[in-house]
Amino acid sequence: MSKSHYAGSLAAAVLAALVLATFTAGCTGTEAAQSGVGETNTVTDGFGRTVAVPSPPESVVCSGSGCLRYLVYLQGQDLVVGVDDIEKKDQAIEGRPYALAYGAQFKGLPLIGEFRGKDDPEKILGIGPEVIFKTGSSGTAYATSAAEADKLQERTGIPVVAFAYGSLRNDAEKAEMYEGLRVMGRVIGKEERAEEVIAYIEATIADLETRTGDIPEDERKTVYVGGVSYAGAHGIISTEPAYPPFLWVNAENVAAGLGTAHADVAKEALVDWDPEYLFIDVGTIQTESDGAIGELKNDPALKGLTAVKEGRVYGVLPYNFYSTNYETVLANAYFIGKTLYPDRFEDIDPKEKADEIYTFFIGKPVFSEHNSQYRDLGFGKIPL
Repeated sequence: MSKSHYAGSLAAAVLAALVLATFTAGCTGTEAAQSGVGETNTVTDGFGRTVAVPSPPESVVCSGSGCLRYLVYLQGQDLVVGVDDIEKKDQAIEGRPYALAYGAQFKGLPLIGEFRGKDDPEKILGIGPEVIFKTGSSGTAYATSAAEADKLQERTGIPVVAFAYGSLRNDAEKAEMYEGLRVMGRVIGKEERAEEVIAYIEATIADLETRTGDIPEDERKTVYVGGVSYAGAHGIISTEPAYPPFLWVNAENVAAGLGTAHADVAKEALVDWDPEYLFIDVGTIQTESDGAIGELKNDPALKGLTAVKEGRVYGVLPYNFYSTNYETVLANAYFIGKTLYPDRFEDIDPKEKADEIYTFFIGKPVFSEHNSQYRDLGFGKIPL
């Protein structure tokens, strides 16, 4: 069986299993309160709060890092009647695929407050949405809470449905992410789409892991990703010890095991590790002298790295931009897999695969537009 056929069969199998599980479980966490005109549902949100919401709502707003992205994933962007200020700004470099796809639509909407969940209850009241969604990245200064959701609901009289944003770094944070998608799906009547998104993520990760899972440990490539965006652009020392694409393609991350989601490592450590391959988050170009790229060109110690001397330095697209752009995480993984183990990804064109992924998540193939924001440095060798 060919790799492409196997991957397609695997994706279909995972999708079928997850969708079947959803229909078997029914509408857990949602209870119809009344029927007919003005029907409402009682929903349990991600913090265990019981919230009565219109079923389905005709207008919503999204507060907090990444909240609007989830609504786009669930194909609910036309329900939005107000946005926070980051959606109305003209970014010098736009790193959010959903904003590339729908930015013009969102910029024309009324303002609900500042970004990262700094809501203006009076502005929200003036807009009058039927539901407020509120989220934030758990474990950060921008996380939200049940108390914040209660406070906003009390001040506006509008149902507030809140949840943690989650991540794909580990099973616990992935469960948070999936619960957030499911909660939002229940509220807007997109339960099936939520399960499709979850199934697509699971099938994609399974495909990546299956392609590379049998590579012996002593044949796995050693890798490092630098310049990782984290509340802004950074230089070479900025990395993720649990960088998901490395985990999925069974590469040996030399920075693994540091015990944090994000880390700044000593340059001396990077020199000592001397990975076979360097990947650079091209969001780094927003810093002085092109950040990590300039450092690799000009720092004598870094110029001595094997990957630099032998031309194995590659660009990946930044995915930390107003929280995680999950579609970019998955797209990066295919490019990294193709770069490290081309024989395992011979059926994959990473750029075409990226557009397939973007189209599934946000409805539009925006790879070229996204990459052009970063001088087309993504998915190729970095010239040094």
